[in-house]
Amino acid sequence: MRPGDGFFDAIQSGTDPARVREAADQAATLLVRGARSSDDPETADRLLHLADTEGIETIAEVWSGAPADTLAGCLWRLFLLRSWVHAAPVQVAREFEAGRSAAQVARVVAGVADPPGPEQLKAMVDQVLRGIAGSDFADVLLRAAAFARVVAAGRAALQDTPEEEIRRMLALSEQLEAAGHQELEQGLV
Repeated sequence: MRPGDGFFDAIQSGTDPARVREAADQAATLLVRGARSSDDPETADRLLHLADTEGIETIAEVWSGAPADTLAGCLWRLFLLRSWVHAAPVQVAREFEAGRSAAQVARVVAGVADPPGPEQLKAMVDQVLRGIAGSDFADVLLRAAAFARVVAAGRAALQDTPEEEIRRMLALSEQLEAAGHQELEQGLV
């Protein structure tokens, strides 16, 4: 039995995953590449607060499945990192402080004020993400990677974090760093 042409048109189903992926990629490209060419001085702030105004769930649906070496995947990881810093700034400050001595170079690259309190970390992550619109995207990725590396070192030093959480933060750092280098070499898509 072979259905006719109208058979598939009549099926009511969810969104086509390929179209969702295409929309996610286009949105990421517009945010990263288009924001930099915008003459609107408020673009960086609007981009920064996109997760706040549109809801992290909306961004998660569109970008969460994107590979780490794509613009969409990088944006998801950056917004996720920002959301975590804003949701748990005291924990982040504790972990960052614990990792500072083990990851000296990464601490400097991350660009966090000294001493790194909760408010300083929130300001740093916001400043890094503002760079999506105003500076080199590779710099944004490398700074975020350095920050995550210091936090991973801090988690390991504190010895009260499950091993899986340490590995997850280290993996995030490595993904962002690799994407930063790819952006420098050939540009992410």
